[in-house]
Amino acid sequence: MKPLRLSFALPVVLALAGCSILGSEQRDPVTIYAPDVRVPARAEWPAVAWTLVIAKPTAARVIDSPRISVRPTPGELQVYRGVSWAQPATDILQDAVQRTLEDSGRIPAVASADAGILGDYKLVMDLRRFEADYAGGAQPSAVVEVSAKLVNNRDQRVVASRTFLQQKPSASVDVAQVMTAFDQALEAATADIVGWVLVSGNGDPNAAR
Repeated sequence: MKPLRLSFALPVVLALAGCSILGSEQRDPVTIYAPDVRVPARAEWPAVAWTLVIAKPTAARVIDSPRISVRPTPGELQVYRGVSWAQPATDILQDAVQRTLEDSGRIPAVASADAGILGDYKLVMDLRRFEADYAGGAQPSAVVEVSAKLVNNRDQRVVASRTFLQQKPSASVDVAQVMTAFDQALEAATADIVGWVLVSGNGDPNAAR
């Protein structure tokens, strides 16, 4: 994989309200990580004539949060202390997919569904996993799992449906290295989703030409 461009390489450290220590009023400083995933257009991505809106992704409450989840053992989910995403994981995913489509030059227009713009198709995503998972090992992997549906807005027909899973190992247990693995997994998942959307929409017999 090509070298990554990470906005969180220099995290912003703010004195935000963190978890209290033994009930004291002292607060831990929180390091904020803001992934800035930029995926270059792939040669195999087709140019399309239709437009797309992206619905806000859904997720379980523990995922749809700025807190960074870690699974130290199977069946146990915790959060990293003293670190946080700049926004909920669902917003991170939506921003990555929308930006990649916008920058690809392969689609006339793409917007979020809450912008009030009508598109020919709608992308619906459910973020199932966005976590660091040790999976019984000594070092975690960043796991991004997304269930996606492409819907034709004219007749509300599901054109295509697919689940995307990306796992990228962290170089160590250090949180900064885990964040790098998250960026890699998110970049790979974003590329997969964008390519699938463009190909699937063009494969619809009712697609605009």
